[in-house]
Amino acid sequence: MDRRVSILVVSAVLAGGIIAFMLLRVWDDLLLAIEHWNPLFLLPAIAFSTAGWWLRGGRYRSILGSLGIRAGLAFSTACVLISQTANLIIPARLGDLVRIFILKHENLSGYPTGISSIVIERFFDILTVAILGLLAIPFVLGVPSWVYYTIVVPLGICGAFVLVLLALGKVQSGNRILAILFSMIHEIRKASLTLRAVLGLSGLSLVIWATDVFTTLSIALMFGAEISLAVVLLAVVVGNLFKAVPITPGGIGTYEAAVAVILVLSGTGQATATLIAVSDHLVKNIITAVGGILSIRLLGGWVVDAIRDAFRGKGEAGA
Repeated sequence: MDRRVSILVVSAVLAGGIIAFMLLRVWDDLLLAIEHWNPLFLLPAIAFSTAGWWLRGGRYRSILGSLGIRAGLAFSTACVLISQTANLIIPARLGDLVRIFILKHENLSGYPTGISSIVIERFFDILTVAILGLLAIPFVLGVPSWVYYTIVVPLGICGAFVLVLLALGKVQSGNRILAILFSMIHEIRKASLTLRAVLGLSGLSLVIWATDVFTTLSIALMFGAEISLAVVLLAVVVGNLFKAVPITPGGIGTYEAAVAVILVLSGTGQATATLIAVSDHLVKNIITAVGGILSIRLLGGWVVDAIRDAFRGKGEAGA
């Protein structure tokens, strides 16, 4: 079996195994819950999640603009949706590479600048999520020590990243590879560390993650769970930080497990916590997939080739 295919199969089986283990323990509750899904809570969850993708597109458009790339909101949102849809089926977050190929195909940027745009987006995502988790902890009782580490370590990585940008942002080299690397660092520093960028991208990131939290809260209310906003916030934070580790495609399995654990630790019953976590990620992934498919139709069938290239780990024309 091809090595890439085996990696995909193993990661998909792992994701399926985690979900199956969680669901088998509450299968009867799950079937009963699905029968009683309430549109009064489901529709707001869908609305929040959909709005979040448009906001992500707006933020990505802003990032591209800071890198000298002019793009429309629909195009920027499509780029984000397609890459995230690809991440649902491709392990190790290789779906992010699709964006680079799209920008190259549209003659908007070279590969280094495309990578820079993704790095900036990921930096603000991780930083915002970790800070929100830090703010939520004081309002949640009985938080175990491993949760602190889960939040503090990403904050430390973000701090180290900023130090690297400050230290190497103006360094140059005669070596071709190092010159490209230093050029990317300079781009990222210029686009992310100005006062305007910090305030603008941080503000957008806060709103984006607020929509994600309210999506989960709507799902929790649908199951009649009495959970505080702080607990939901912490669950979403921990779930997404675990999801950021590329163990399974789209973080499927790891996200649900992390969210359920936080909800249980905060007093929610095992069955209810599992149902909330699985339903939450299911709703978000369905919206992502639908948005990704519509985006592919918007940009054209050639995007499928870009997704294939991302899985193969190469660019157009053997780049």
